[in-house]
Amino acid sequence: MIIMLLIINIINGAIKEMKRYRLKDYLKMSGLGFLGLFMYSALYYYGIAVLSSQEACILNYLWPMMIVLFACLLLRETLTVKKAIAMVMSFAGIVVLTLGSGGGSSGNRLFGIIACVAAAVCYGLFSVLNKKHSLNQSVTMMWIWLTVAVCSTVSGLIIEAWQPITGWQWAGVAWLGIVVNAVAYLLWALALKGARDFAKIANLAYLVPFLSIVLSALILKEQIACTAAIALVLIIGGILLQSIHIKKRSKNGQRRP
Repeated sequence: MIIMLLIINIINGAIKEMKRYRLKDYLKMSGLGFLGLFMYSALYYYGIAVLSSQEACILNYLWPMMIVLFACLLLRETLTVKKAIAMVMSFAGIVVLTLGSGGGSSGNRLFGIIACVAAAVCYGLFSVLNKKHSLNQSVTMMWIWLTVAVCSTVSGLIIEAWQPITGWQWAGVAWLGIVVNAVAYLLWALALKGARDFAKIANLAYLVPFLSIVLSALILKEQIACTAAIALVLIIGGILLQSIHIKKRSKNGQRRP
């Protein structure tokens, strides 16, 4: 991830901007990395370990709602009635899934749910704070992933048993590092940076749990639970509601945008 982003920054010349950054800029980027990617990933991966992939993914997708909430609190964006209803619908989907009897480890299920929700809070706050961050996003993401690498190495040496990576595992690591993390996170950060309305961008992300459930059924052979299907209907309903553009009527009775 870091190597990929370093190459991108060298090619586009953004690496030169780092000379102008002050200590507090590097501390801000490090804080963003610890909160938004290290803590988020650690909590989410724990949730995946103790819940089914369907449950973990859908619970994790509280973070777009957290983006809207933190944007209203920290960026003073307007919380309209339409946004509020869309958020309630999406949150209702999470509640349905949480209260359902779908698969998961009985003893650690509650901790898995809490971990996924906490991960969503971390990433939602990270996205909004990064919006206020005025530095180059390509450079910022490179430094953020460097922070994640350092934190992961330190925590791994303390609590994990290291195992060698062999064969096709390297291909999986490369795919996760380059496409899923380096490129995807950079594109998402750029999308949020240029967005006028966080809610519309954030709600589009709710399409991911739908795709995740379909792929988990096809690849992992997981049965699609009834509660998961209901949750998806509510969540996607929130997306569609957020995307509806309501036209106002002018005084002469004609519709206008």
